[in-house]
Amino acid sequence: MAGAETQELGKLGKRKANTGDLGDGPSSLPSLSSFGRVKGHMTDGGGIGDCKAEIGGGEKLEVAAAEESLDPLVVFGSGIMMMILSKLDARSVAISRLVSNGWLEVASADKIWAPKCQELWLGKAHIPRISKDPGISKMAATSLSIMDGKRTRITRNDMCDHIWEFHFTEAAPEYWRNLDPYWQGTGPPMRRYFHPDGSITADPDDKVWGGHESSYTIVTGLLTDGKIREHYVRINRWQKMAVQRKPDWSWVLSNHLYYYSSLPDADKQDGTGPFFPVF
Repeated sequence: MAGAETQELGKLGKRKANTGDLGDGPSSLPSLSSFGRVKGHMTDGGGIGDCKAEIGGGEKLEVAAAEESLDPLVVFGSGIMMMILSKLDARSVAISRLVSNGWLEVASADKIWAPKCQELWLGKAHIPRISKDPGISKMAATSLSIMDGKRTRITRNDMCDHIWEFHFTEAAPEYWRNLDPYWQGTGPPMRRYFHPDGSITADPDDKVWGGHESSYTIVTGLLTDGKIREHYVRINRWQKMAVQRKPDWSWVLSNHLYYYSSLPDADKQDGTGPFFPVF
């Protein structure tokens, strides 16, 4: 008899455990069986650390459906999400592409990136040729433009694609400054033109240019790890000129005697600069 009672009490205990009834009235705690088997340990602070739950197939589908119902892309649709993403900065839009395959497709759309690319180009002196390739996406054009705008290594393409204004510095001999319209205010600044064969020319009425033969050289010294050790431009055998890149992506070549600056030409249809990324 005692054995039968013990067996019945054991069954009752199991039923209570499964229903959450711990013997003190109805319990608000969910049954552990509804969440699957939970493996973990209690931390010193009383919390649960490294807790792992084994959820059944049906419950996995319910969780996935719940998560999908909270996805803004599912809730609002791609059209509204494009409108929202278009209000964000380029970096935030790029990061949103990592959410899911659906977000990747929406956040990569030219409809979002075309205005951002145009906004980036606004006010820039030069537009990179590599970003003007009609075969790339607007997102790629934006990314390549940002990368090229940070480039400080000038190439022969940069030298030849632009018209350059030239003037002497205050440290130059007075004789040369007296011939320079930049200092005398007698006309527009002098201009120089660099050519692919390494030669340089000037306008016919240039008072400083004596018609002598002139050439330029771009020198780039690299370290073993690929970093630039030195980078400068030299005309003839004269003193080398440092290379600088301005915030509007224009170029400056200068030393203590003379100063060259590239004129804006953002309206060139095919862009300017190298045909491939330069680092």
